[in-house]
Amino acid sequence: MRKLLLSLLVLALAYVSDATAKTVGDVTLPDSYNAGGANLLLNGAGMRKKGGFIKVYAGGLYLKAKSANAAQIIAADEPMVIKMVFVRTVDSQTIQNAWSEGYKNNAGASYNALLPKIKEFNAFFSAKVMEKNTYDVIYVPGKGISVKINGVEKGTIAGLDFKKATFAIWLGSKPADDGLKEGMLGK
Repeated sequence: MRKLLLSLLVLALAYVSDATAKTVGDVTLPDSYNAGGANLLLNGAGMRKKGGFIKVYAGGLYLKAKSANAAQIIAADEPMVIKMVFVRTVDSQTIQNAWSEGYKNNAGASYNALLPKIKEFNAFFSAKVMEKNTYDVIYVPGKGISVKINGVEKGTIAGLDFKKATFAIWLGSKPADDGLKEGMLGK
């Protein structure tokens, strides 16, 4: 009887811990992420679609406290993460072009000044993206934007200005995907 109760308790705890995780398509994003010593919560998630119907990746936004205010999130100098789990294969040139377009659409007057950092960011994505690859774009104040691909850090780019431009790719006035933006904002 004791073993049965213990087994039921373990199952219940496992269910409760996954209860706030988010499933997008066939991808389950964890409910939290640790970045820079801060425990971040899944703010929201959605599916990035190209042309409105081709599924590319499930993406989640992790913040210290939930927020639906895109402008405040972009401006905030606090740890945050965008996690992407790809559901299709994408060649490196396509992904680099997508990042460049996102910066161009959202960086505004700072775009030209950020070009060296954008080129450095794009260099992290020199390999073909395979289905089920996980890409994490991590911001830690005082450190900058780090990119992890399948858990392996590819590099870090310093600057709050670059962080703002990077998170604007998903949350800015001309996001890569309006539906994904709404999902990440928890709407």
